[in-house]
Amino acid sequence: MSDPHAVTSLAALEALYGEANANSLLKVRRDIDVPSRDFIARSPFCILSTRGADGAVHGTPRGDAPGFVRVLSGTEIALPDRRGNNRLDALRDIVGDPRVALLFLIPGVGETLRVAGRGTITADPALCAQLAEQGRAPATVLRIAVEEVYFQCARALLRSGLWGDTPRPAGVPTAGQFLKSATAGAFDAATYDAEAPARLAANLY
Repeated sequence: MSDPHAVTSLAALEALYGEANANSLLKVRRDIDVPSRDFIARSPFCILSTRGADGAVHGTPRGDAPGFVRVLSGTEIALPDRRGNNRLDALRDIVGDPRVALLFLIPGVGETLRVAGRGTITADPALCAQLAEQGRAPATVLRIAVEEVYFQCARALLRSGLWGDTPRPAGVPTAGQFLKSATAGAFDAATYDAEAPARLAANLY
């Protein structure tokens, strides 16, 4: 069924929206800075997005105790493959197309963290042993060479009410701290964070 209102070009898409928020452009990084490292270390859950050589796409859940995704360096992270159903949808995709993306979430936290890059599946015994849990090492580990890191504001999770009354854990990096790191300057993170609730409430819709 054809849609006469279908948006089929970038020009048509951009005409429907205003200018990109300046801060949203500042937040794109090519490496894992300190706030990103801390966020990943506190996250017990992420969604792994992959696309296979046949064009199939998958978004699969990955979760364990906070810090189960290991930051190996400023440009590489490691995701252990815990026991599952052995369909291996995501891993099969990566064999055909190494491009991957992760979306990290933390209960009680409105912001999320996106990490994209290229994955390599390894059965390196030493790395698998490092990422063992309850005495069981993963069969493989996904090493991701990071190409883009981006923290997402809290609007989507605020609109969804996903966390309900779950309190924000202490010590999780704030939006202001992410922006301060991104600007590498005298950005006033405390004021930005203090004004965030009113600013977000006024711009949810």
